[in-house]
Amino acid sequence: MTPTLTFHGAAGCVTGFCARLVTEHATVLIDCGMFQGSKTLKALNYEPFPFDAGKVDAVLLTHAHIDHSGLLPKLMLAGFEGPIYATAATRDLAAVMLVDAGGIQENEVESLNRRNQRRGIPPVEPIYTAQDGKAVAAQFRKAKLGEPVQIAEGITATWWPAGHMLGSASIAVEVGSPGQTKTLLFSGDLGPGGSPFVDDPDAPAGVDHLIIESTYGDRERTGFDSASRRQQLAEEVRAAHEAGGPLLIPAFAVERSQELLVDLLELMDAGEVPKGDVFLDSPLAIEATKVFQARGWRPGVQSNPFDALRPSNHLRFLTSPGESDGLDRLSGWHIILAASGMCDAGRVRKHLKRLLWRKEATVLLCGYQATGTLGRLLAEGAPRVSIRGDEVRVRARIRQLDAYSGHADAKELVSWAKARMPVAGSVFIAHGEPDAAQGLKRRLAEAGFSEDRLVVPALDETFLLGEGAATLTDQAPPRLPPRAAGSLDWHNQRAAFQLALGEALKAAPDDADRERLLHVLSAALDAYRG
Repeated sequence: MTPTLTFHGAAGCVTGFCARLVTEHATVLIDCGMFQGSKTLKALNYEPFPFDAGKVDAVLLTHAHIDHSGLLPKLMLAGFEGPIYATAATRDLAAVMLVDAGGIQENEVESLNRRNQRRGIPPVEPIYTAQDGKAVAAQFRKAKLGEPVQIAEGITATWWPAGHMLGSASIAVEVGSPGQTKTLLFSGDLGPGGSPFVDDPDAPAGVDHLIIESTYGDRERTGFDSASRRQQLAEEVRAAHEAGGPLLIPAFAVERSQELLVDLLELMDAGEVPKGDVFLDSPLAIEATKVFQARGWRPGVQSNPFDALRPSNHLRFLTSPGESDGLDRLSGWHIILAASGMCDAGRVRKHLKRLLWRKEATVLLCGYQATGTLGRLLAEGAPRVSIRGDEVRVRARIRQLDAYSGHADAKELVSWAKARMPVAGSVFIAHGEPDAAQGLKRRLAEAGFSEDRLVVPALDETFLLGEGAATLTDQAPPRLPPRAAGSLDWHNQRAAFQLALGEALKAAPDDADRERLLHVLSAALDAYRG
């Protein structure tokens, strides 16, 4: 049979990557990520997989971030019993991340069910528990960079450095019998290169089909060398100190938190920024830091840049909720790093709730903010936001620092793709919001790739991987309408409307005007109901 490739995630959006490769002899998943962003998109995490998990023979994991690994416990619960191949660092990071993700789901579902009980809504179950996250670790198998692994009959895979985070990899998958193989190269998430923490991206040239991420496919960035980004960070820290309040950094718990801490401590030691207490308020980031200390050795420079990340007089690790709550009583200059990086979960939300209304506080966003997330709303200048059902006015300084992004920009993506030429078949552009994916498609066409072989797949689309270009097959009904994955949904629109209504009622000159406004809205609602 002709192999097929189906995109079950990160198609039309940047999260939830999952590609299903089906051959004559086996079914293999490349990643099994959790969706993040709008509530409509995240609802897919609770739905059944659009395939039979029990028929999946193996999972090939590019890296440990939750949007690539987060549904592995759910896959196990749905009947998957096969091996999960990953680098040693990815295996160790996933072991702590999946337990943490399960615990977060348990806590959030418990809180949601209390609210649902008051509303008369039936309770819901978590996607999986912390114990499920722990159990799936037994299915991991180590893959070494550059060493081919026999995955199943007629399928061999090789992991290559992707430069995105500790343990991250691109995966070259060879399909077919000896002498008649086709090579599919999955980029995973690609780093920009030149990092003091991870090796530069690398992968083989001359593949049959290329699957490339496009997170920043429509933009170029500057100042990403280690000296430049430390200087940018120093400027932001000094400005936050000058504003007179604390600095809150919503940071991804794995990689971003560790890199920021290394640079913050070095800047303080060098006297380039004001010294102060730095609080790492993320149990996951604390556990992940132990993995970075165990796995972060760089043979090229004969050192581990993460060795300095240990509790000290200035660096505090907060593990318990009580320690985290104690930050409420602090005043004056201090720095808090808390997950999540997109402000949609974890302890950062309570810090945002108490700091956003304070004009002397600073919030520094240091990573990609997906459509529909609280971080994206803040980045786009929302004057008011809703956090856990409460309206919060945004008076704090909202700043962005893209220099710490772990993703290659458009120029670097094109350069990496050109280095993989010739590509005999198709180039699939995934893991990007619609504008980013289309932007990378235009740039690749300008760089010499055949435009009719550049494909931006939609969610759940399946392609035949025959000779030459891939071809789209007949499709099952999509789980989401076109472009819905990368767009704001009705939940976002409702929240924005409620905030706007509150503002209009406050701004009205008198109660009579407020009553007229409510009358108009009530009439519109009656007309809609018919």
